[in-house]
Amino acid sequence: MTYYTNLFSPETYVAFSESKRDVSGFRIRQKNVASQIKPGDRFICYVTKISRWVGILEIMEEYFEDDTPLFYTEDDPYVIRFRVKAHVWLPKEKAIPIHENGVWNHLSFTQEHSKNSTAWTGKLRASLNQITEQDGQFLEELLEMQKTNGLTYPIDGDYFQKLVGQRIRREDKTVTVTVPQEDETETNTLDEPTIRESYRIQALLAQIGESMGFKIWLPRSDRSNVLQEWKPSEDVLLNELPLNYDETTLKTIEQIDMLWLNRRSIFRAFEVEHSTAIYSGILRMADLLALQPNMNIRLHIVAPFERRDKVLQEIQRPVFSLLDRAPLSEICTFISYDSVMELSEERYISHMSDAVLEEYTEES
Repeated sequence: MTYYTNLFSPETYVAFSESKRDVSGFRIRQKNVASQIKPGDRFICYVTKISRWVGILEIMEEYFEDDTPLFYTEDDPYVIRFRVKAHVWLPKEKAIPIHENGVWNHLSFTQEHSKNSTAWTGKLRASLNQITEQDGQFLEELLEMQKTNGLTYPIDGDYFQKLVGQRIRREDKTVTVTVPQEDETETNTLDEPTIRESYRIQALLAQIGESMGFKIWLPRSDRSNVLQEWKPSEDVLLNELPLNYDETTLKTIEQIDMLWLNRRSIFRAFEVEHSTAIYSGILRMADLLALQPNMNIRLHIVAPFERRDKVLQEIQRPVFSLLDRAPLSEICTFISYDSVMELSEERYISHMSDAVLEEYTEES
């Protein structure tokens, strides 16, 4: 028996709870991993944003591919599917927080780290990560005990509902939106260490892209600072964008914090968010999609890990969910500063494709 993570957002947790709980789905890019999973293996289920272990699903059959919507009426992205049997599925008040001492100090990927650290999060960035047999057995026993005689871990219902969001009907489909609460403590005041850190992250992204064979674009206003940290090879840093768009689109693209290009095509775009309010980069991404709805590139918001939930809520605002092409939350993912640093230290990065970034991204 092998154990794998199965991550649920608050929204998909609610949807699965209200279903027959006999099918669990994953995105198409996880097909290769799914092919290694066998009947009898276990999914250990975890709810992101509230950071709680919630259930155990036994895999009953090998995976199959089906685009019939599981929970909603259309556009279900979870097309790689397993028939499962739910041995444990806890209500949110009974789900076990990962930061509980008895859990944190036992799991192999958390016990060596401070609870304020983000170094442990790699195992829970995506579903279908294999976890050790010892960790899997521990969590399975813990969740089984919690099902029959467990503690209650209160969670504010209004807060949870905001994380779930609301489903609204677009002209072409139904989407989920959130309306984040404004934080009165937020300001746009940036201190020098914060600004320097953001330039260091831009430099690491440039270094990673160069190692993978991409040309790099940086806004002219950032270049002198980023080039203090990154020394590109000749002709890697572009002085002009080789793109054939109208002037408004080009001006928008030129302001994006980082682009990876191959010949005349943009492969990935990054906004490195260091401001507290986090709006500027998200707005630029949305502006780009509004101007060029058929542009097919991967978009990423890069920010400190502690800003993750805020970023993922913001990109689900109604204004970003009603773009012509698709909701921004379906196109744009989150990458933490720590993940950028982790990826930059990969020994064989020059032999990797940019698809490896999907292992470091998180979705709303």
